Amino acid sequence: MQVNIAVLTVTDTRTFQNDKSGDILVKKISEQKHKLVDRKIVKDDKEKIKKIIIDWSKKKEIDVIVTTGGTGLTGRDITPEALDEIADKKIPGFGELFRQLSYKTVGTSTLQSRACAILRNGKYIFSLPGSSGGVTDAWDMILKYQLDVTHKPCNFVELFPRLKEK
Repeated sequence: MQVNIAVLTVTDTRTFQNDKSGDILVKKISEQKHKLVDRKIVKDDKEKIKKIIIDWSKKKEIDVIVTTGGTGLTGRDITPEALDEIADKKIPGFGELFRQLSYKTVGTSTLQSRACAILRNGKYIFSLPGSSGGVTDAWDMILKYQLDVTHKPCNFVELFPRLKEK
């Protein structure tokens, strides 16, 4: 099953010409035969981040939103805070698993990532680090499988029809 994905790069410094992490996501989305529905770059501004994600979460043609950047510890890194303010539900296991797997690649430096995931309006929103290695690890070790409807014993895709249940 094809998943429709939007990619948001959160950065004060990158453009489409040098957004390596965004480019990696676009490539991996294509390799898995999913569809890139939209792609934007936004400054590290909580209100702007929230607005884009809220707007995307209302679009029927988007199933998943993936952000890259803004998950670190500096004063400008506010993507997790933006997501906290608009979350219907948090998916704490995503960040926990990401850091566990990332430890194998970057050791204790994984503590500096606040990668996280939420549900909003029946959409999955994954917030990944801005580093190309972090994006690659998150996709190759988690998202590639959880966005594949054939992955067993379970996956995020099979839950799409039930995410808005009350």
